[in-house]
Amino acid sequence: MGVVTVHEAKTHLSRLLVAAELGEDVVIARSGNPVARIVPLSDQSGGRRRLGRLRGQATIGDPPLGADQIRQLFEGE
Repeated sequence: MGVVTVHEAKTHLSRLLVAAELGEDVVIARSGNPVARIVPLSDQSGGRRRLGRLRGQATIGDPPLGADQIRQLFEGE
């Protein structure tokens, strides 16, 4: 979203809050000088989730067990 003026922030506050919920930082400027920033809360629960946010940061271990392997574990074969 970038930098918005005070007038734009007052007019479009709801839109700016949605942008913050989606992970964007919004800077509010007065007379061209940045004075405030709207940022997402990191500990907010129940907010919108952004798909792919952890892409490349996690790995999957061994492949899951197949149906035959699970049956063997339960039946003790």
